[in-house]
Amino acid sequence: MHTYLLLLHEHPADSAAISAAQLQDIIQRHQAWAGELAARGLLAGGEKLCDDGGRQLRLQQGQVLVSDGPYAEAHDVIGGFYLIKADDDAAAERLARECPHLEGRQWIEMRRIDALGAA
Repeated sequence: MHTYLLLLHEHPADSAAISAAQLQDIIQRHQAWAGELAARGLLAGGEKLCDDGGRQLRLQQGQVLVSDGPYAEAHDVIGGFYLIKADDDAAAERLARECPHLEGRQWIEMRRIDALGAA
């Protein structure tokens, strides 16, 4: 069984217009989906990320440069993530297709985690 990272991409402006009731509905749908995966032993973790965009660290000419995000030119941000378990890419994709994040302009980036040193 492999572990996959689902990065939940969203457009920051879209969440600004969400009402408290809509937000509660979104949270409940995510909790239900994650709960079902957990009950099946397919959820390894997941969290919502803070809306502030975090910080970026880059090495430039031997020095680490730190900058804030998000940026005005950014079209989307990563709003959260899930770690799921699946036998193969196709099974992981089937699970990701059921994620309540897939609506509107939101999208999911799915990456298999490389089990370094595992046989």
